Amino acid sequence: MVKEKKSVHRIQMTEGKHQIIKQLLQEYNIETVADIQAALRDLLGSTIKDMMEAEMEQHLGYQKSER
Repeated sequence: MVKEKKSVHRIQMTEGKHQIIKQLLQEYNIETVADIQAALRDLLGSTIKDMMEAEMEQHLGYQKSER
């Protein structure tokens, strides 16, 4: 039985993406994995929270501050 290889999704690194990564490395002074995790928490934390609140408001049918 021959095992099939999984296809690898490769992202093309453009100059714009390279510059964004370079700026993030400088802004967050990333040197370790813990630094990367802290940067991701900072960048994505409020976005995920806002998305979850919007989903809950849609589910309940009213906004957080409404009675």
